Amino acid sequence: MKYIGEILASNAYPGRGIAVGTTPSGKTAFAYFIMGRSVNSRNRVFVKSADGITIYPFDETKVKDPSLIIYSPVRRFSDKLIVTNGDQTDTIYEGFEKGISFADSLKTRTFEPDAPNFTPRISAVINGDGTYSMSILKCIDPDSDAAARYTFDYEPVPGKGRFIHTYAGDGDPLPTFSGEPEDIIIPDDLEAFTEDIWENLDAENKISLYTGFVCGVEEETKLINKYIK
Repeated sequence: MKYIGEILASNAYPGRGIAVGTTPSGKTAFAYFIMGRSVNSRNRVFVKSADGITIYPFDETKVKDPSLIIYSPVRRFSDKLIVTNGDQTDTIYEGFEKGISFADSLKTRTFEPDAPNFTPRISAVINGDGTYSMSILKCIDPDSDAAARYTFDYEPVPGKGRFIHTYAGDGDPLPTFSGEPEDIIIPDDLEAFTEDIWENLDAENKISLYTGFVCGVEEETKLINKYIK
C-alpha cells in the first residue's frame, strides 16, 4: 500500500489517471488528472459544469484536433458519479438513462484511435453506497483493432482505494497500463489528498486535477489548473 504520490513520483508520464477509494471516516474519495506532451494536449483547462467538469481549450487559436481533448470527464447521474478519460462519460451516462450497466455500456466503446499509442480508455463509476467499479479498454492487436475490456468491482474499505492510469511510463510509443488498478492509501484530508497528487505529477507535463470527497449526493471538491484564464 502506497500513497498515490509515491506512485506518481516514480512515473514521469502516467498520462491521465483516475483514483477512487474510501476515507478512514467513510466518505468516498475520487481524483482525475490529465497530463500532456504536445502543444495540443497541454492546451487545456478544467471548468466546473452543472453536474461535474468539462475540459476546454486554454487558447482556442491553438486547437488542432479537439476530438480527443475536449470532453466531460466527470458527470453525476442520480446517486452515481461517473469519471472517465474521454467522451465515454456520455456513453455511460446515456446507458444509465436506458437501464444499461456500466460494463455493458462500455462494450460499445474501444481504445482511442491515436496510433501508435492507442491510448486506453479508463473509466470509473462511484455508487451511492460507496461501492465502485473501474474499467480499462485497451488495444491487444493494432493490426486488427482488437480490444480487451476489463472491469473491476470494489467494495469500500476505509482508508484504502485504487488507482488506474493510461500509461505505465514515458516512451515512444507510450506503454499501456497493465494489471489490476493499484492499491493506494486514502487520507481523511481532501487538501492533503489533492496536494499529494498535484505535487508529485511531473511539473512539465501536468495540466489539471479535480478531486473530491463524496457522501451520498453531497460533494466537497477541489480543482487545479496549471494554466489560468
